[in-house]
Amino acid sequence: MSYENLAGRTAVVTGAASGIGEATAVLLAEQGARVALLARRGERLEAIAGKIRADGGQALAVVADVTDDASVAAAVERVHTAYGAVDLVVNNAGVMLPNPIVDARVDEWQRMIDTNVTGVLRVIGAFAGDLDEAAAQGRSADLVNVSSIGAHVTGFTNYAVYGATKAAVTHLSALLRNEFGPRGVRVTNIEPGLTESELATHIDNDGLRAQVGGMVEAMGTLAAAELADVVAYVTSRPRHVNLRQVMVLPTAQV
Repeated sequence: MSYENLAGRTAVVTGAASGIGEATAVLLAEQGARVALLARRGERLEAIAGKIRADGGQALAVVADVTDDASVAAAVERVHTAYGAVDLVVNNAGVMLPNPIVDARVDEWQRMIDTNVTGVLRVIGAFAGDLDEAAAQGRSADLVNVSSIGAHVTGFTNYAVYGATKAAVTHLSALLRNEFGPRGVRVTNIEPGLTESELATHIDNDGLRAQVGGMVEAMGTLAAAELADVVAYVTSRPRHVNLRQVMVLPTAQV
């Protein structure tokens, strides 16, 4: 499929070493965007960026940790040096660590808050000026935040803190439209359901990991490329069209 208005754009994708982030970076590059891939795993990023370049695209691998101020600042400098200002930001980095609240896993709570909420804010703050500049010049400017269906669904027992962090991202996205929208910057919040990713591999509770496997077996999953297709679609609309919130689920997930 071909998308209009993506060729010549400059994109940043966080969490780009796997899953939705990787698929999004690959698709945007295929459509002619210059893409900076941000994540912590340097070797993995270099491999993906190398494949993009081998296929004729433009890609920059940038090792960055969204939970660290200095790391994000260094990433911004590297992106600006290589590509200049950015006009498309995909906030995809995230972590899911479910456990019963009675276990009081403060380490997990903090990690999810630092990555899923504060990390998203760091990236937005780092590139907000770029997005404003692009819009002021009459060009498309997009902020895409990847949240989760968990922001709304309360039936996922033991996922309370994860769901709360994603609810924060969903609400943040809605509120940011008040700031960005009048200046011509689009804000889109995407809420995937069950999707192929590495999220479940971080779960250290055997029972909960098996529960995720059972859900996948019963309802199926979305492919990461299908979420990338959604990102490419919303960011390729005419610049006066903002798809502000998109919920994407496997058909069997209720």
